[in-house]
Order: sequence, then C-alpha cells, then structure tokens
Amino acid sequence: MNSAVATGVLAQASGWNAGSVDAVLEILLDPTIWLGAAAGGAFGAALGALPAFIFTGFLVIAGVFGGDAASGAGVGVGFGPVFGPHISFAGGAAAAAYAAKNGEMESGFDYHNAKDIGFALGSKPDILAVGAVFGVFGIVLEQTFRNLAVPTDPIAFTVVASALLHRAVFGYSVIGVVSDKANGFMDMGPFERGEMREPGEMPGDGEKSSEDRLAVEPWLPNMYKWSHVAAIGLTAGLAAAYAAIQTGSPFLGFGISAATLLFLNLGVDRIPVTHHMTLPGATAYLATAGTGYSPIVALLIAGLFGLLGAVVGEAFQRVFYAHGDTHVDPPAASIAITHTLIAILSIAGILGSAVWVPGAI
Repeated sequence: MNSAVATGVLAQASGWNAGSVDAVLEILLDPTIWLGAAAGGAFGAALGALPAFIFTGFLVIAGVFGGDAASGAGVGVGFGPVFGPHISFAGGAAAAAYAAKNGEMESGFDYHNAKDIGFALGSKPDILAVGAVFGVFGIVLEQTFRNLAVPTDPIAFTVVASALLHRAVFGYSVIGVVSDKANGFMDMGPFERGEMREPGEMPGDGEKSSEDRLAVEPWLPNMYKWSHVAAIGLTAGLAAAYAAIQTGSPFLGFGISAATLLFLNLGVDRIPVTHHMTLPGATAYLATAGTGYSPIVALLIAGLFGLLGAVVGEAFQRVFYAHGDTHVDPPAASIAITHTLIAILSIAGILGSAVWVPGAI
C-alpha cells in the first residue's frame, strides 16, 4: 500500500481533508459523526476497553484481506468514528475509571479496579453515558488534529489525551503518586520484591484498602524488563515489516497484534502486547523502501523502530501507569511518539515519506 492509498484508507474513515480548518468545522458539525462516536464510546464501555480494541484488530485484518480490501473500507471502519481506538477503547477506559470511582466495578483485579480494561461494564445507563461522552471527545480531538495535519498519529495521541482527561475529570492523580518504597518513577524494584503499600499511604480501591495493593503496579508484569522489551520489539518490528512486504499495507501487523490480545483477555499467561511495535515497524519499512536503501537496510530500520516503540512504551508505563490508578495506554503514547519521529524524518528528507502520518505526506 503506497502513501496515497494508505492516506485514502484513513480519509475514507473520516472524511479527512488535511490542512483545512473548514474541513474540521464541516465534520464536527455533522450530527452523524457525533452520534456514531457516542455509540462507539458506549460500545467500548459495555464490552470493556480491551475487548473493544480486540474487535478493532479483527476489523483491521478484515480491511486488509476482505472482499473490499482494494478500497481499504474495512481498515477505515476499524479506525473510524465508531470502532476506532480513540472512540471505543478510550470510552471504555473512561467508563472503567468512572465505575471504579463510584464503587460499581469490584472486579477482583489485582491492581486498582479502574485499570481493569478487560472487564465488561454492561448496560448501566450512567456508565454507557460516560463512554459516549468520551467517544465524542475522541472524535473531536482526533478530527481536529487530522484535518489540521498535525504531524503525529491523531488516533494514538487522542487515546492518551482522553485517558489523562478522565483522570482529571474523575478526581484521580493525573500522573500518579510514587510510593515511598520506590526510588522514583522508573523503579520497578518494589514490584519485584512484592512490596505492598503502607496503610493509608495512597488511596485504596473499592474492596481493596491501600495496603492490599502493590507499591508499584507494572502494566505487564511479564514484560517490563528492558532486555525483554527490546527483544520482543525488534522481533515484532521485523515481522510487521515482512507482512508489509507481502501485502503493501502498514496496518496488517497492527491488526494482528490487536487481535492476539484476545488470548490476553482470556487469561492466557505471558501474551505480549505488540501493536506499538508492529505499526511503527511496518510504517518505517514502507517509509524507507524505495528511497535508495537496500531491502536489508529497510528491514533493519523497521526492526529498530519496533524496538524503539517497545522501549518508549515501557518508559511511558513506568511514569504514567505503574504509579497511577487508571489505565493510561502505553502503546498509544509510544505510537504517537514514534510516528511523530517518522514524520520529522520524512519532512527532513531522511525517509522517503511518512506513508500515512498526517502533516508529512
């Protein structure tokens, strides 16, 4: 999939006319977009953020291989104003934060219940309404960034912004509170030693008192050591690049990564989370291929971007997730950062294009 086709796929999902203030106003005054986003946010709240995102993954795969793969409609639906992560996943995460704050989500999760993004919240009207409101916020911010051609991934950026907003709105610490047992944000030592919080040290959660929670709560307890993160990042970046070679699509690796989280949601141990490695890896490959670099060099660059995505995601989780009380998505933050870098390298002429990233195409 070349730059123009990849751009068209995402444009098809949203009516994108990059760089136009008039386009922003036209889209945001369209009631069908608002209603779709509200429904998508409520959908994410009902199913839970993680199941909703898994559904996005299957839609993206269908868009690459489905009957209308030539138009990319399936990919557009997966990233669009109902099932896009900035709508359904972000709405589900916000609804979990709201439900936990109001004692309506005693899920038995090991961490703060608001971090349990795999928990379906059902059909309670106020919870669905929270998801709907954050779904609308998601489409407003994403469309503003996309149509003004801000050189980043507008979907990923919006997922992070929405999470920080729901922390502020529902009275959680926006960054989180570092336990006295940790030597700064980056220290995972208290988790490795199994140290718990002191009584009253930090807020409790539903059925848990403060001392029933770990002093540090890593996003993925089986995947936080730097060497492990780097290894899976390099592997995932290379695999996604090869998928891009076979299909021409930068999105297949992302879709597969998201779909594999079905196993994580079902409780299978040690399932890695890799979509923040596969998407930049495949995008970097397509941005590099055909610009005078050999295929081997392009693949190595893809692997490096997969590794970078993994490391950036881990650094983000150590600051915003491990010491916080709600889910702020490390992969989304990593995708926004790595694709901003790809856009900058493209603008500087180091890469041939930014493939699908707005503002640098």
